[in-house]
Amino acid sequence: MEQTLTIIKPDAVGRHLAGKIIARLEAEGFEILGMKMVYLSKQDAERFYAVHRERPFFNDLTTFMSSGPSIPMAMQRDNAIDKLREVMGATNPAQAAEGTIRKEFALDIEKNSIHGSDSPASAAIEIPFFFNGFECRL
Repeated sequence: MEQTLTIIKPDAVGRHLAGKIIARLEAEGFEILGMKMVYLSKQDAERFYAVHRERPFFNDLTTFMSSGPSIPMAMQRDNAIDKLREVMGATNPAQAAEGTIRKEFALDIEKNSIHGSDSPASAAIEIPFFFNGFECRL
Protein backbone atom coordinates (compact mmCIF):
# COMPACT_ATOMS: atom_id res chain seq x y z
CA MET A 1 0.00 0.00 0.00
CA GLU A 2 1.27 3.44 -0.94
CA GLN A 3 0.42 6.59 1.00
CA THR A 4 -0.28 10.04 -0.40
CA LEU A 5 -1.61 13.39 0.72
CA THR A 6 -4.48 15.27 -0.81
CA ILE A 7 -5.89 18.65 0.16
CA ILE A 8 -9.40 19.79 -0.63
CA LYS A 9 -8.60 23.42 -1.35
CA PRO A 10 -10.41 26.54 -0.06
CA ASP A 11 -12.44 27.01 -3.26
CA ALA A 12 -14.00 23.54 -2.94
CA VAL A 13 -14.52 23.77 0.82
CA GLY A 14 -16.18 27.15 0.39
CA ARG A 15 -18.56 25.75 -2.22
CA HIS A 16 -19.50 22.79 0.02
CA LEU A 17 -17.92 20.19 -2.28
CA ALA A 18 -15.82 18.35 0.32
CA GLY A 19 -18.33 15.54 0.80
CA LYS A 20 -18.59 14.88 -2.93
CA ILE A 21 -14.80 14.86 -3.33
CA ILE A 22 -14.29 12.57 -0.33
CA ALA A 23 -16.98 10.19 -1.60
CA ARG A 24 -15.29 10.11 -5.01
CA LEU A 25 -11.89 9.32 -3.49
CA GLU A 26 -13.35 6.53 -1.36
CA ALA A 27 -15.17 5.13 -4.41
CA GLU A 28 -11.77 5.03 -6.16
CA GLY A 29 -10.45 2.76 -3.41
CA PHE A 30 -8.62 5.25 -1.21
CA GLU A 31 -8.60 4.56 2.52
CA ILE A 32 -8.50 7.73 4.60
CA LEU A 33 -5.84 7.46 7.29
CA GLY A 34 -6.21 10.98 8.65
CA MET A 35 -8.35 14.01 7.87
CA LYS A 36 -8.92 17.43 9.40
CA MET A 37 -9.91 20.97 8.55
CA VAL A 38 -7.13 23.53 8.79
CA TYR A 39 -6.74 27.25 8.29
CA LEU A 40 -3.28 27.80 6.84
CA SER A 41 -1.59 31.10 7.54
CA LYS A 42 0.28 32.70 4.67
CA GLN A 43 3.52 31.56 6.35
CA ASP A 44 2.23 27.97 6.66
CA ALA A 45 1.24 27.94 2.99
CA GLU A 46 4.67 29.31 2.06
CA ARG A 47 6.37 26.53 4.07
CA PHE A 48 4.16 23.85 2.53
CA TYR A 49 4.68 25.07 -1.05
CA ALA A 50 8.36 26.03 -0.53
CA VAL A 51 9.35 23.82 -3.47
CA HIS A 52 7.56 26.34 -5.72
CA ARG A 53 9.11 29.46 -4.11
CA GLU A 54 10.86 30.56 -7.31
CA ARG A 55 7.85 29.95 -9.56
CA PRO A 56 5.85 32.98 -10.77
CA PHE A 57 2.62 31.64 -9.25
CA PHE A 58 4.02 31.15 -5.71
CA ASN A 59 2.56 34.31 -4.16
CA ASP A 60 -0.88 33.81 -5.71
CA LEU A 61 -0.89 30.13 -4.68
CA THR A 62 0.06 30.79 -1.07
CA THR A 63 -2.37 33.71 -0.81
CA PHE A 64 -5.16 31.49 -2.15
CA MET A 65 -4.30 28.55 0.12
CA SER A 66 -4.43 30.86 3.14
CA SER A 67 -7.74 32.46 2.06
CA GLY A 68 -10.02 29.97 3.81
CA PRO A 69 -10.24 26.51 5.30
CA SER A 70 -8.87 23.46 3.53
CA ILE A 71 -9.06 19.74 4.31
CA PRO A 72 -5.84 17.73 4.16
CA MET A 73 -6.18 13.96 4.08
CA ALA A 74 -3.56 11.24 4.32
CA MET A 75 -4.73 8.30 2.25
CA GLN A 76 -3.54 4.95 1.04
CA ARG A 77 -4.21 2.35 -1.64
CA ASP A 78 -2.19 0.44 -4.18
CA ASN A 79 -0.44 2.87 -6.53
CA ALA A 80 -1.97 5.77 -4.55
CA ILE A 81 0.07 8.63 -6.00
CA ASP A 82 -0.46 7.81 -9.66
CA LYS A 83 -4.12 6.93 -9.08
CA LEU A 84 -4.76 10.21 -7.23
CA ARG A 85 -3.09 12.19 -10.02
CA GLU A 86 -5.35 10.40 -12.53
CA VAL A 87 -8.53 11.01 -10.50
CA MET A 88 -7.63 14.68 -9.89
CA GLY A 89 -6.95 15.49 -13.54
CA ALA A 90 -4.65 18.10 -15.05
CA THR A 91 -3.80 21.20 -13.00
CA ASN A 92 -5.57 23.33 -15.58
CA PRO A 93 -9.21 22.20 -15.56
CA ALA A 94 -9.57 23.24 -19.21
CA GLN A 95 -7.07 20.47 -20.00
CA ALA A 96 -8.40 17.94 -17.49
CA ALA A 97 -10.02 14.76 -18.75
CA GLU A 98 -13.77 14.32 -18.47
CA GLY A 99 -14.78 12.68 -15.21
CA THR A 100 -11.84 14.01 -13.20
CA ILE A 101 -12.30 16.04 -10.03
CA ARG A 102 -10.75 19.15 -11.54
CA LYS A 103 -12.82 18.93 -14.71
CA GLU A 104 -15.98 18.65 -12.62
CA PHE A 105 -15.28 21.07 -9.77
CA ALA A 106 -12.36 23.42 -10.50
CA LEU A 107 -13.04 27.07 -11.26
CA ASP A 108 -9.71 27.81 -12.95
CA ILE A 109 -6.03 26.84 -12.91
CA GLU A 110 -5.56 28.42 -9.45
CA LYS A 111 -8.85 27.47 -7.85
CA ASN A 112 -8.62 23.86 -8.96
CA SER A 113 -10.23 22.29 -5.88
CA ILE A 114 -7.63 19.65 -4.97
CA HIS A 115 -3.93 19.09 -4.32
CA GLY A 116 -2.15 15.76 -4.48
CA SER A 117 1.38 14.60 -3.76
CA ASP A 118 3.30 14.17 -7.00
CA SER A 119 5.83 11.56 -5.84
CA PRO A 120 6.64 9.26 -2.91
CA ALA A 121 9.30 11.77 -1.81
CA SER A 122 6.73 14.59 -1.77
CA ALA A 123 4.20 12.44 0.11
CA ALA A 124 6.85 11.62 2.73
CA ILE A 125 7.28 15.35 3.39
CA GLU A 126 3.67 16.47 2.93
CA ILE A 127 1.90 13.93 5.16
CA PRO A 128 3.89 14.80 8.32
CA PHE A 129 3.46 18.51 7.56
CA PHE A 130 -0.20 18.05 8.54
CA PHE A 131 -0.31 14.85 10.62
CA ASN A 132 1.57 13.23 13.48
CA GLY A 133 1.36 9.63 14.65
CA PHE A 134 -1.52 10.39 17.03
CA GLU A 135 -3.65 11.90 14.26
CA CYS A 136 -2.91 9.51 11.46
CA ARG A 137 -1.83 5.93 10.96
CA LEU A 138 1.51 6.51 9.22
